[in-house]
Amino acid sequence: MTHQPGTAFHRTSVAYFSMEIGLQSDIPTYSGGLGILAGDTIRAAADMKVPMVAVTLLPRKGYFHQSLDAEGNQIETPESWSVSDRLKPLTPRVAVVIEKREVKIRAWRYDVMGVTGGAVPVIYLDTDMAGNDKQDRELTQYLYGGDSRYRLCQEYVLGVGGVRMLRALGYDAIDRFHMNEGHAAFLVVELLDEEMGRTRARGIKPQHIQAVRNQCVFTTHTPVAAGHDKFGMDMVRKVIGKHKVWEVESRLSHDENTLNMTHLALNFSNYVNGVSKQHGKVSQAMFDSYQIDAITNGVHAATWVAQPFQKLLDRYIPGWRQDNLSLRYGLSIPPQEVWDAHMKCKTKFIDYVAKTQKVKLDPRVFTIGFGRRATAYKRADLILRDLDRLKKIASTAGAFQIIYAGKAHPQDFPGKGLIKKVFEATQELGKKVRMVYLPNYDIDVAKIMIPGVDVWLNTPQLPHEASGTSGMKAALNGVPSLSVLDGWWIEGCVENLTGWAIDGKARKGAKDTSAQDAAALYDKLQNVVLPMFYGDREQYIRIMLMALALNGSFFNTQRMVQEYLLKAYLR
Repeated sequence: MTHQPGTAFHRTSVAYFSMEIGLQSDIPTYSGGLGILAGDTIRAAADMKVPMVAVTLLPRKGYFHQSLDAEGNQIETPESWSVSDRLKPLTPRVAVVIEKREVKIRAWRYDVMGVTGGAVPVIYLDTDMAGNDKQDRELTQYLYGGDSRYRLCQEYVLGVGGVRMLRALGYDAIDRFHMNEGHAAFLVVELLDEEMGRTRARGIKPQHIQAVRNQCVFTTHTPVAAGHDKFGMDMVRKVIGKHKVWEVESRLSHDENTLNMTHLALNFSNYVNGVSKQHGKVSQAMFDSYQIDAITNGVHAATWVAQPFQKLLDRYIPGWRQDNLSLRYGLSIPPQEVWDAHMKCKTKFIDYVAKTQKVKLDPRVFTIGFGRRATAYKRADLILRDLDRLKKIASTAGAFQIIYAGKAHPQDFPGKGLIKKVFEATQELGKKVRMVYLPNYDIDVAKIMIPGVDVWLNTPQLPHEASGTSGMKAALNGVPSLSVLDGWWIEGCVENLTGWAIDGKARKGAKDTSAQDAAALYDKLQNVVLPMFYGDREQYIRIMLMALALNGSFFNTQRMVQEYLLKAYLR
């Protein structure tokens, strides 16, 4: 990989591998938070002129397009998009062997341009090409589609095929391979083969393992044991074949029967991190024989700040896109101008809801936003636990309306049930508390929704939130959070200054704290948040400013990538 004269971070080059990367809605190669984070990381690297290349898969049918019927049943259909209109085809071809068949891989490229003129190429791997068996052509069709075998094949294409494609493209001086989650861990298999080939060794020696470790960085995002990809070794040998690394891995992990992708990444990385301070501690407890650090996630400020706030920041903090830390000067922006910008965002969002959902909301009414993947631990229904209490709060403390959005994984039936539960509560609450569930939550919907609400609600079951980033996007638009103290919010919450904590004071270690958390949420909404919004607007705007200045200036990918450079890439 050649570097231009004067490029920062001399000779450091980074290959960033992620199963999904979210850059824009019309390139639907992401499912949610992991992909959006990857996209924001790449944008920040381009802004900072970090010599990085990113590698991912090309799901031609995306994750899925979500529509909802009148009862809240999720209907999934393939995304349709034109690859050739968005991406540039590349000439090199590589191959991997799956079930003794040669599977050819081609690549497409998209260049992410930074605000400073830097660029990071994103390489999309594609098996849908002539000469491949029909089942192999479909390996890169769906993101997270199919069964365990399909996932195994996809991850092999990403890891092994990705390294081979980089070499074919001329990236031969990469210093760091960054695995964004365990999906990419098969890249260590190819790196080991390269090391053995270099020394003409027949077996894996300690120096080969160390050489690979020196090149690899691993970020884990999953604080739940069940969320880590595991494959039975019988299937691994049948699908991928025999490899000396399986023996090494079974010795290191003390498990001969299962290939755990997280363990594979842990065993062959010299730097491992969780994605918030709390998640670092949780991960360290889960994998106590490894050293696990923490780098708290961020979001790409220039991408997620809505137009009215961009204009405001351009006027008062010129250069904020290049220097996100300067957002701390947001405290000096006149409060009325902040409120005016916020109301422009809110009006735009309420107009969008009216146009797309045929539901008329009131821009003067306090609006709560909840945009999360619909899955059990995120507890979309926590605020709906006591509908009579909700009605009472609305009639005594002040009116409010709730906007939901989020997809459930096609196989997550409890998650789908949560969406239906929201629909049922919507009918029961009627006009007393207006609720809307927006379908097909994607980048474009998020960009309208997040700045358009008055508070961002997040209610995960402790300790299952690795980080979360939607509340960070809210803060950049002056929207405070009302959230459970988990993930990033432990670091971002300054009570009554950047938002509010939901702390149910449940018994430590309790598996389900929903009753206590719901009561705490109702109390905070009734006694603090609504009275301030309606009775002390000046103080509410002050909290909006604090969210922007304190959290916006820190919880961004510019700071995050700087930490990766210092802790992981330049070591």
